[in-house]
Amino acid sequence: MMFLEFFIWGAWFVTLGTFLGTNLKASGAETAAVFSTQSWGAIIAPFIIGLIADRYFNAERILGVLHLVGAFLMYQMYQSSDLSSFYIYVFSYMVLYMPTLALVNSVAFNQMKDPEKEFSSIRVWGTIGWIVAGLSISYVFHWDSVESLANGMLKNTFLLAGIAALVLGLLSFTLPATPPKVSDEKIKIGDIIGLDALKLLKDKNFAVFFISSILICIPLAFYYQNANPFLTESGLENPTGKMAIGQISEALFLLLIPVFFTKYGFKKTILVGMLAWAIRYALFAYGNGGELSFMLIVGIALHGICYDFFFVSGQIYTNSKAGDKYKSAAQGLITLATYGVGMLIGFAVAGWITDNYKTATGTINWEMVWIIPAGIALAVFVLFALTFNDKNKTEVSH
Repeated sequence: MMFLEFFIWGAWFVTLGTFLGTNLKASGAETAAVFSTQSWGAIIAPFIIGLIADRYFNAERILGVLHLVGAFLMYQMYQSSDLSSFYIYVFSYMVLYMPTLALVNSVAFNQMKDPEKEFSSIRVWGTIGWIVAGLSISYVFHWDSVESLANGMLKNTFLLAGIAALVLGLLSFTLPATPPKVSDEKIKIGDIIGLDALKLLKDKNFAVFFISSILICIPLAFYYQNANPFLTESGLENPTGKMAIGQISEALFLLLIPVFFTKYGFKKTILVGMLAWAIRYALFAYGNGGELSFMLIVGIALHGICYDFFFVSGQIYTNSKAGDKYKSAAQGLITLATYGVGMLIGFAVAGWITDNYKTATGTINWEMVWIIPAGIALAVFVLFALTFNDKNKTEVSH
């Protein structure tokens, strides 16, 4: 289940920016609008989960239905030849896909006696799924080679994702029963989006962390939206397969977080994550697909530090601050703030910057496109370093 869940996402989302530019001739702003569907999905997902999944239906059945409809939408995306119809399908798809991320976790947790110990060894299969999808596109099908791109072959990624969605949709009905958490309490919208957790913002340190989380999503959006088109244009061979290095590093650094956290505390861990964003984009700005291609590879490999040291340690910190009463509300609020609000702003900024640094011939000044998010990441780093005061080291549970 985990393998397929993330194989599906990795099979089309990584190359989406390149597909939009080459197949549908989308501008930076149009590309940003398509990527923003992920944020809208993240904003709408809690309502689907909170109002329907947690109350009326078994999680595995909803998972099955969402992926079967998703498979149909993927096929429509594969067939689309113009941006307006493609947008409708991708928007519908993201609204249905984002809730499945919480559903697979529910199904998994429901089978575990000790989730803290067992979950990571199950979740790592999701990362493996994402890696296999990227390697398949570059090394098995060669859809991202210069020749294949010219022939519009990248649209096959949607077919690949659609087949995987069909398989997972059918498999879901065979998964162990995960009944709804039946509750007679009246449901409040505030509960769904984690409004109760807003009380945590009275704590100055949590407020600083919260604002920094939103701001760091601006550089993150640049990576999702521009990395694959940039690597393709820079002449790096098998760009999608090489981007899988980022997921491999993510899996490795995940194991290092408890060690780092215990030794250096939350503030230093998160600052290392922020600094890694600035370094990565500086490497992208000055590297190339030729003799400096090692700079691009190192930039991709930093993904583990960039992502894990910020987002995963942020989840651990949020958990420790929230206490039992607000745990899920706080995680919901952080997800809404980052994947919802932060990424929406980020995609819009990334699209605007990309359009503004297009030359008269239509090529993009990639150096500037990467220097700007590097500057933003550095600014967030300084802001956090000066204003966050971590007196008592946050404990991490092993």
